[in-house]
Amino acid sequence: MATTSPTDLTQRPPRSARARLGGYVILPRMIDKCRAILAGTGGEFHYNCPLDQHFISFVGIDPEAFKAEVAKGKGDGELLAWIEQNARFKRAPYEIATWVAYQESRIPTDRESRAFYDKWQGEIAPTRPDIGTWFDLLDLDDFVSFGGKA
Repeated sequence: MATTSPTDLTQRPPRSARARLGGYVILPRMIDKCRAILAGTGGEFHYNCPLDQHFISFVGIDPEAFKAEVAKGKGDGELLAWIEQNARFKRAPYEIATWVAYQESRIPTDRESRAFYDKWQGEIAPTRPDIGTWFDLLDLDDFVSFGGKA
């Protein structure tokens, strides 16, 4: 079994939501957050947050069962294999590709989400018209939160 040291999320952000594992976006970031939470170095990050739940729902895994697998010190490849074995929904490559394209282009679609998004963007990059998707805003927030300038 490959063991992986957790990322200290008080010192640097988790992987981008755009990073892929097994073709899936969100998953590498979710793994980083879960490892850090288990190690007590999660900082402001949360495991099984609404973003993580997009992935969890798509593949149909129990987030607590997944967390237990992460706690065993498994590497990314081993965690992906566990997901493939335990997912309620066995997704074909075309389904994954379609889901990824949707996730990468996802924007706020209701008033409450739009207000939250606009407030958050206004706090970190009010003059950045190129920030349009949830992934854009997450990446920018990670960058700014760890010392970058918007």
